[in-house]
Amino acid sequence: MPAGRDACPDAAPLTAPTVLITGFGRFPGMPANPSAGFARRLARGRRVAGAQVALHLLPTRWDEAAAFPALLECTKPDIVLMLGVAARRRYVSVERVARNATGVFPDAAHRRPASRPLQPGAPAELEMTARPAPLLAALRAAGVPAHVSRHAGRYVCNALAWSAYGWARAGRRGDGGPRLAVFVHVPLPRPGRLAPACLTHGLETLLAALLAQFHQSRPHG
Repeated sequence: MPAGRDACPDAAPLTAPTVLITGFGRFPGMPANPSAGFARRLARGRRVAGAQVALHLLPTRWDEAAAFPALLECTKPDIVLMLGVAARRRYVSVERVARNATGVFPDAAHRRPASRPLQPGAPAELEMTARPAPLLAALRAAGVPAHVSRHAGRYVCNALAWSAYGWARAGRRGDGGPRLAVFVHVPLPRPGRLAPACLTHGLETLLAALLAQFHQSRPHG
């Protein structure tokens, strides 16, 4: 159920969070991106019962990342969970920081970014708005190797995180609480603790931890 850029779901009641889950398609050197499959499984999983869920699978392109704030304004999610793949890693990475920087590696359309900074004149870094420690604890409690990564790199994943972290910091939820946004890199599945079922379970526990943060951060009164 990929949500197109023009598809705006009806607003959810304030008691139920709206969760946007994203994954990526192929890119040079990665003909099948596992983040899309993990995003699909999370969107239809039992951990999101009671929430309004939007799934968006993005082509791995610089222009898609640049247009992401428009999708966020359309869907107005309370929680944004973005998934990407980091093929060389052997742990799940919670990306604490998005950098105002790009690399030279081409995207799925064989295009390179228009400029080195993603947003000229903006800060060098933006931090995620969700608290990373509970997310890391959830992954490790599920038996999945995980760490909090210093930054999201310089590719399209970082550009998407930059867009989402900036959007989350620029406004508040409908209930007055903070918008929660986090980018997570998953490794290529392999036997053992990084098998597909294990990674899915770990990401489900991370999503449950995000939902807990949503409820904990709701204003009282």
